[in-house]
Amino acid sequence: MILRRAFSSALCLGEWSTAISSFTRNSSVLATKHGSGSVIARPLSGFCHYRSNSKEEQKEKRNKSLTVQAVRCYARPIRKKQDFPSQLADLPPSLLKKEYAGIQCANQTDDLVKKLLTLELASHKEKLKIKTEQMIDMVRRNPTDNGSTEVQVATLTVNIRNLQEHLHKHPKDKSNKRRMLMAIDRRKKLLKYLRRTRYDLFENVCKQLGITYTFPLEYYRKATRRWAAKKALCIKVFNEVRKQRLAERLRQKEAEAVKQESAAKEESPV
Repeated sequence: MILRRAFSSALCLGEWSTAISSFTRNSSVLATKHGSGSVIARPLSGFCHYRSNSKEEQKEKRNKSLTVQAVRCYARPIRKKQDFPSQLADLPPSLLKKEYAGIQCANQTDDLVKKLLTLELASHKEKLKIKTEQMIDMVRRNPTDNGSTEVQVATLTVNIRNLQEHLHKHPKDKSNKRRMLMAIDRRKKLLKYLRRTRYDLFENVCKQLGITYTFPLEYYRKATRRWAAKKALCIKVFNEVRKQRLAERLRQKEAEAVKQESAAKEESPV
């Protein structure tokens, strides 16, 4: 038993010695000298890879192994939005607020108080009130007119333009978009009524407020396949009925002509 184990251990040692000698022989043949004197060996398939000593050599080797790929356009180009003209741009910052417009001593105060009383530090809501008052003054019939059709159109116009400016910055605001469309429909109905009843006032309102009135479409329904087939069938039936009525009228005329001829023959002497 002891001799058998010794003999097997000797065989294992012989195999390891032959493997190590073959590895050193192959590595010495494939080795190439580098600039700094370090040796870079090509890795063999059956043995572990050789690591270089310096990090720069590892980086160079990694860069060589990388393949250059074409850059794909994954990112969308950024499109700059056009500046939307604000209806509040024509309001001067030195204009007094609506609450302090009738006070005479408001312009005689110091600069800090003037900033508080004017539009220089005013909010968007306060500026919108002044703009609404200015638009109403353009079309109102008398100084006490606050509910006529023209005044309602002016108020709706200010709200519509304010919502258009807001939706230009925030296009995904669905609730305000719905409010804007409802205001546009309401103003369209008022303009239609004003055009039908008082055309002179209608022209004045459109001119003063800068409104371009477009005539509504004759038919608002969306054209579908079912609707087109139904319309074609109705037209076909109408043409057939018209032909039948025309043929019936011709028969009636012929019958009347025959009756008149027979009556004339009976009346005439033989």
